[in-house]
Amino acid sequence: MKRRYSLRIFLAILLVAIPLAHVEVARAENPPRKILTGWLPYYSMKTYLPAVLANADLIKEIMPFWYTLRYDSKTKRPVVVDVYKTANPSVPIATPLTALRNAGMTIIPTITDGTDKMMLANLISKPVSRKQVVDAIMATVASQNYDGIDLDFEGFAFIDSPSTWKATAPNWVLFIKELSAALRAQNKLLSVTTPYVFNPAEKQKGYFVYAWADIAPFIDRLRIMTYDYSTSRPGPIGPIAWTEKTVKYAISIMPASKVYLGLPGYGKDWVTKVEGICPANLAKVISPSAKAGTFLMRDAANIAATYGAVPIYDEKFGEVSFSYKREYTGQTSSGLSTTCTASRTAWHQNAQSFSERAKLVAKHQLGGAAQWVIGQEEPLAMVAIREVARSIAPAQLQSTLASSKTEISYGNPITLSGKITLKDNSPVPSLPFSVEGTYPDGSVRVLTTGVTAVDGGYSLAILIGKSVAIRVVTEASWERSASATPPITVKVSRNLIIDPPTSVRAGTAFTISGVVLPRTAGATLTLSTASGKAIGAAVITDDQGAFTFAIPAQARGINAYQIGIAGDDQWPLLKSETFSIIIR
Repeated sequence: MKRRYSLRIFLAILLVAIPLAHVEVARAENPPRKILTGWLPYYSMKTYLPAVLANADLIKEIMPFWYTLRYDSKTKRPVVVDVYKTANPSVPIATPLTALRNAGMTIIPTITDGTDKMMLANLISKPVSRKQVVDAIMATVASQNYDGIDLDFEGFAFIDSPSTWKATAPNWVLFIKELSAALRAQNKLLSVTTPYVFNPAEKQKGYFVYAWADIAPFIDRLRIMTYDYSTSRPGPIGPIAWTEKTVKYAISIMPASKVYLGLPGYGKDWVTKVEGICPANLAKVISPSAKAGTFLMRDAANIAATYGAVPIYDEKFGEVSFSYKREYTGQTSSGLSTTCTASRTAWHQNAQSFSERAKLVAKHQLGGAAQWVIGQEEPLAMVAIREVARSIAPAQLQSTLASSKTEISYGNPITLSGKITLKDNSPVPSLPFSVEGTYPDGSVRVLTTGVTAVDGGYSLAILIGKSVAIRVVTEASWERSASATPPITVKVSRNLIIDPPTSVRAGTAFTISGVVLPRTAGATLTLSTASGKAIGAAVITDDQGAFTFAIPAQARGINAYQIGIAGDDQWPLLKSETFSIIIR
């Protein structure tokens, strides 16, 4: 369970350009798969924000840990409270958000449950208050145009009684379904962070209140807190077999791409024995019955060295432990000097631990790993993740696109052709692709789809209705990265189909008719001689795009004509080829 910390105020955030030279070199050699996500807390931003930015080559999503849900007793409504602003009064929230967006990260902030016991469970049990919670969350997403939201509602698991879970679970599912609908309507993501859950058919079910199987269709991310396995007695933070077991259950009920296993950036330190009488101010915490202390992974080696302990990596659990003794000197409650010696045992994960868990991401093709907190790890832990991420990096594609024509009249096809290969020019056969069109108004739609041939090539005819920028795109998969060709602009003009008579009798009136494509009512056409002299009044197309010019009787001869269509917001001015009619 994540700990809630008191607010710590820092007057500035180090947002100078983070040295990323080593990262750029890594990208050039073999870009790692972006398998890491994690939390960015509101406190110690000057430490944690640079840590996130320095590992941008590994991180595709970041969860700012900046919000909490509370109940406003005055308005009788749930509200989402911004705790970032209080902790960082001199640095506007836009500053870190800009840095994260410039690093190409998807931003999905976390909202924790800051309500009292059973408060949230009661709120989501009623349609009206459940909608109020949804509305408060949606307002938070809109406030900074976030890419979605992450819910870390741990109160169900760690504050409410397990006896309430059966009643809470169906309301939780309704809440997730309604929030998901609101988010998806705005093309936003829904992430849920919960403790572990096991197959309900097994004896040990875990925190089943979170109803993974029921919420699976409505969520985009499941971040599993595969840590805090050991709490009351010394033991591993998140044994690797236990981690894999909960991951296996998760991917049995939802796509593996939605699932993220948890990485703890902290360790725990238990008192196992006390000799002597401890100082009065420490007696409650220096006791085998006290809660374990916590420390950051990056400090583990120094703690062990300070007390002469020898860390041992446990292959079974995939974690490190060490034991040591520490003396505490002070005064008793009566003011007498006293000293006690505490035997302590610590557990934590290290670089090898992170490597083994990153390999689980590869083994099960998960969405990735979620670290609490990025920046707490020892430096070699990121190196270890990066090595695994490189080994499972998706293949990089390169693709070409050519068009048989770049200027056409409406109704005429063009032929698109090209090839999709790996970077070493090896063909990629049977690869689905889409032809995507971007229009002048900014709208984008898929024009057609296709599949590459044995040699990685493709060729397909396509009709274009109006001017558009075309590119060929492929979606990302576990094996391959997404790709897109440079766009090609195809300009489309109206098509004018004219049906003039070849000859008419002198002294007899006649007509010149035709159709404007695409068929649109209200287009203005003019008729003129080859020299540009207007003949009669302009005419307007009907709802089928048809038009007719009435020509009065003409003297004998050969008359040359030209028809023009006035331009508008969508189409440019168009003039037909000159055509002749024999007046006999």
